[in-house]
Amino acid sequence: MPIPERSEYETLIYSLPDQFPEIETSTLHIYSTSAFTGTLEGAVILKNGIRIQAVEVLDFGAGIIRKYSYTVYHGDRKIRWYDPQPHPENEELASTFPHHFHEEPGIKQNRIPAPGISFDSPNLPVLVETCAKLEG
Repeated sequence: MPIPERSEYETLIYSLPDQFPEIETSTLHIYSTSAFTGTLEGAVILKNGIRIQAVEVLDFGAGIIRKYSYTVYHGDRKIRWYDPQPHPENEELASTFPHHFHEEPGIKQNRIPAPGISFDSPNLPVLVETCAKLEG
């Protein structure tokens, strides 16, 4: 599913708590930056104690996410983050290139493929679903 028009994407983002009973609260908000662009910022707090801090730079004209940053916390402890920094030397990441996440052990160097994360479809439903299964 490509990134929809702004109004549809806003409906998707603001209705996440209705779609996922695992969500305790959401502070996600989309700010317009031009007629065809916006920035999403905020957090989703899950009932399992996980918090997903999210930032997306959105291009609704092109139907893509230009940049993103998703950081996952349990309490104050960072347990995972997602990024699209290319690592072509790491063949294990080829299946989702350049999208991957970092987690323990050795969080900075431990890179894992991130299925379902992309520049051309909504990532937050995938993140909520994935993080709802995590234990702090």
